[in-house]
Amino acid sequence: MNKNGEIIIIEDDLDDQFLLEEAFGTLKYTNKRIYFPDGLAALEYLHASDTLPFLILSDINLPKLNGFELRAKLNNDASLSLKCIPYLYFTTALSQQAVIEAYSTSAQGFFVKPENFSELQVMISSIMEYWSKCAAPNNF
Repeated sequence: MNKNGEIIIIEDDLDDQFLLEEAFGTLKYTNKRIYFPDGLAALEYLHASDTLPFLILSDINLPKLNGFELRAKLNNDASLSLKCIPYLYFTTALSQQAVIEAYSTSAQGFFVKPENFSELQVMISSIMEYWSKCAAPNNF
């Protein structure tokens, strides 16, 4: 895990992208954020890029390749799996079945998009602080 690496955000809603970018900006996190409108575009980027992202925030309901399908493809790709990129679901699709499916794909977190900006800031701050303190096999 590259703690200074990019944050991959897979979100097809432009309003949610805007709010996430505002939250990261006001919290002054310097990690570059890269947004993708669907899982397929993110997968293609991860295959083509030599960078080691810090983490992935993924919606579930996405066009072309949804969050669960993307996670499965990342798990089954040895070169991407070895990068140890934390994969967090960030969605409004809250149901017991969705949470079970998320964790069955070895996701490292399931977060429900908050209803207001201050709650979003607290959530982003919690995620960033936790993962910045976490050790991973490729940190050595």
